[in-house]
Amino acid sequence: MPPGLTVTAIRKAVEYVERDLSDLVEIYYEQANVFSAIIGIFATKALDANSVYEKSRNLDVAQQRFPDLKKRGCGNAPTPQESLECKASKRAWAVQSHYDHSGWYIIWRYLVDPTCSLEAGRPVIIWRVDVVFVEKDDWKYEGSKAGVSGGGRTHTFGLRNPAEKLRDKAVYRRSDITIRDGKAVPRNGE
Repeated sequence: MPPGLTVTAIRKAVEYVERDLSDLVEIYYEQANVFSAIIGIFATKALDANSVYEKSRNLDVAQQRFPDLKKRGCGNAPTPQESLECKASKRAWAVQSHYDHSGWYIIWRYLVDPTCSLEAGRPVIIWRVDVVFVEKDDWKYEGSKAGVSGGGRTHTFGLRNPAEKLRDKAVYRRSDITIRDGKAVPRNGE
């Protein structure tokens, strides 16, 4: 765990994200990648309020660069050990970033349950939260197919061997969710 970050702060952040995103679930059906970004934004806000990590006050850094959060009192140029980046994904293991920075990463795994069958009134469920220190060498470049002729998307970096890198890094995990055919599903659902 990053210095000073607690499981209690993470649990409070999970509660906040699940509660407050219930009114925004329609965005998921319009554009899932935007919804993942919104989860990251809400998680950053919750950790800023409930932990020793604070949102970067420089809007350019906070919105476009690294890190989302820095340890309080570390100054304007946090070291990788004082940096915390929020990532959200509905995928079981894959982690992507627009940067390949070293630092602490907190990965919010979520699913959308429009029937609220897992929890009444909660169409968004955070089912696992991983916290891991990632080195620059842990990232692999995933090129873009965008070009002058159009198409494609911006380049990204993917975490090398994510299942191995994230093994035993869960600090929060729901016991009623399992992975089946690469997708998070209710443990008792067939």
